[in-house]
Amino acid sequence: MDTSNATEAVDATAVTEGLRTYLTGALGREPGPDEDYFALGLVTSLFAIELVNFVEQRYGIEVTVDDLDLDHFRTLGRLRDFVLAKAASRGAAA
Repeated sequence: MDTSNATEAVDATAVTEGLRTYLTGALGREPGPDEDYFALGLVTSLFAIELVNFVEQRYGIEVTVDDLDLDHFRTLGRLRDFVLAKAASRGAAA
């Protein structure tokens, strides 16, 4: 995905698949949409930073201090919803 175009629409299916691919590589197995990989001990706090960096780079969004709530990042489904909401607000501001 080309993140240079800030008004580019973000497709929910593409976001889900992109996040699933990234998480599968990082976790060593495919996460379920509601599987809390933090609660299961599958990741570390360093991974949380890497995950924030990944979504910023991949989807061209800015994760602010106010966004740094673990609930946004703890499952594939919540992360997808967060990315879609941030992308939509980015598009509305453009």
